[in-house]
Amino acid sequence: MTPSAAEPRSRLPAWVVDALLGTAVTVTLAVVISTGQGGRNEPDSSAYLWAAGLGGLMLARRRHPVVVLVVSVLGLFSYYIAGYPAIGVAVPVATALLSAAEFGRLAWAIGAAVVVMVTSVGFRIADGQQLSYVVGYDLPGHLLLMSAAIALGHSIRTRRLAAESMRRNVQLMAEQARQQAEAERREERIAIARDLHDSLGHAISVVSLHADVGREAVGRGDQETARAALRTIRDTTTASMTELRRTVGLLRTEDRAPRSVVALDDLDALKATVPGITVTMDVRVSRDLPAIIDSAAYRIIQEAVTNIVKHATATRATITVRDHDDVLELEVRDDGGPHHTGSPGTGHGITGMRERVTALGGSLAAGPDSDGFRVWATLPLHEAMP
Repeated sequence: MTPSAAEPRSRLPAWVVDALLGTAVTVTLAVVISTGQGGRNEPDSSAYLWAAGLGGLMLARRRHPVVVLVVSVLGLFSYYIAGYPAIGVAVPVATALLSAAEFGRLAWAIGAAVVVMVTSVGFRIADGQQLSYVVGYDLPGHLLLMSAAIALGHSIRTRRLAAESMRRNVQLMAEQARQQAEAERREERIAIARDLHDSLGHAISVVSLHADVGREAVGRGDQETARAALRTIRDTTTASMTELRRTVGLLRTEDRAPRSVVALDDLDALKATVPGITVTMDVRVSRDLPAIIDSAAYRIIQEAVTNIVKHATATRATITVRDHDDVLELEVRDDGGPHHTGSPGTGHGITGMRERVTALGGSLAAGPDSDGFRVWATLPLHEAMP
């Protein structure tokens, strides 16, 4: 929608429009009265005050359209009963008919037009005028004018309702867009929190563990073990900082494509950060994975390994990755006993894994196994295909 279409056009205040319309009604009726023919009485100040009164009714046409219509019809009848010159029947009530139709009183407008026409024809026939002249010559013009007034009023109302409906639709679309943008920002914040938890959480766990190993090695005088621990700490922090810089770089870009900071190809580096645990990896993927699936799979495995380091007394762990029937299946097992030392289910790790899997339409199971702990997840590949 163009800006000109979206912005409301400047309009005169409603009371100004009604005042101008009332002035037009008064002037028109005054001119018609002054040129009218027949009648028992010549037009006097009362007749012109009557014209001004009908014009003044326009100031109330928005709040009380039915009252204005009824008073206009009764005023017309009073004018003729007073014996003033003929001015027709359509002109005095045309604006009242238009106003009634414009403000949703279409049935009243039609009913009033019928009453005026029937009453006029009846009185003129009773007054001795020819039926053929009244019905065949004079009536059609009045009927056409009143019909046009009603039709115009109804058309104005229809256009106004359409414009109001369009305005509401524009507002609704704007609100929906705002809510969608807010939801996207919220999802982005949650995704960032998950990434930071998984990457930094793993790095801190590894650094903490190797710091303990190095401290004990120094106490025993085992310089080689201490140096190895320090190298692992250095490599882990370096890799963590590299990943953090890559993540920040992606956040600063305008690209809305899924993030792919890490992938399953990084599992070898992950394996090297796990001390004292023999990690066996069996990764068999027969196709190129979508970036969002590849990254999510790595993060799930990373968090499972972090839980092993933090909570388990394991000596062995097995990482298995398979793809089949448009599904990527992940499994991480350890031999840390039926229960971990700690409460892995009470932190954010398993919650983050479950959020990742659920967002991609997959499933997750995590809990004690026969001789340790098992994390199993499936990620549907077809859901992530473009």
